[in-house]
Amino acid sequence: MLKNCISHLSMHKKTYLLLAILVTVSAFSIQPAVKSVFQTISIAEGSKKKLPIYSVETPEKKVAISFDAAWGADDTELLLSILSQYNVKATFFLCGYWVDKYPDMVKMIYKAGHEIGNHGKTHAHGNQLSLEQNKNEIMGAHEKVKDLLGIDMNLYRPPYGEYNDTVIQAVEECRYYPIQWDVDSHDWMNRGVEYEINRVLNNKGLRNGSIILFHNDSKDTPAALPYILKGLKEKGYTIGPVSELIYKKNYRLNNEGRQIPADN
Repeated sequence: MLKNCISHLSMHKKTYLLLAILVTVSAFSIQPAVKSVFQTISIAEGSKKKLPIYSVETPEKKVAISFDAAWGADDTELLLSILSQYNVKATFFLCGYWVDKYPDMVKMIYKAGHEIGNHGKTHAHGNQLSLEQNKNEIMGAHEKVKDLLGIDMNLYRPPYGEYNDTVIQAVEECRYYPIQWDVDSHDWMNRGVEYEINRVLNNKGLRNGSIILFHNDSKDTPAALPYILKGLKEKGYTIGPVSELIYKKNYRLNNEGRQIPADN
């Protein structure tokens, strides 16, 4: 379009227009990068996209276990028992309406020493919401948990793993860390216990600093989880909640959403 517009100008005007464009581009190219806790990552020439934290660069052989709770709660107590048996603490990302429906279960998760994360008030599609609507989703769930447990959450997992710049901006403005995952157990697919075990333990993405995704109401997870926890420990991994894995400040994200200490 710009080329077509230029073609209709006189040679004199063309020269000044092209010079103006070159000066503008040059000015942008020499501006210092604006640094913040949440790094904006360039994923393609001329394109930038904010990313959540998918995993963490660390020399330590450790991973984080996370569960999303948005629907039922039938297996949650059993999952807590299994985690206790293997002495593992995890992060449970809770939807606001799940907190309303299962307050005693929320208290049980917290009392067992697990971390409570935010999964939005209504499990909405964040990409379809405005900045203020996304912030309302985050803070709506935040207040429900604070009223029930007296704590301030600071980890947010966007429902459906769906995000864009607006979603991440809302997370930042609510003083949260946006959390994704790099190992999906596929427990929501209900493909069987053996599939789920293999999907995690033999996942190509499994490495130091991985964040593993489960759900609290998937059919095969209660049977698969003991084998997965045992297998991870046999591989030498220490397993813990997300907040004990991620860096809270002085970090950057690469184009895979992997969190890297700023001095590396």
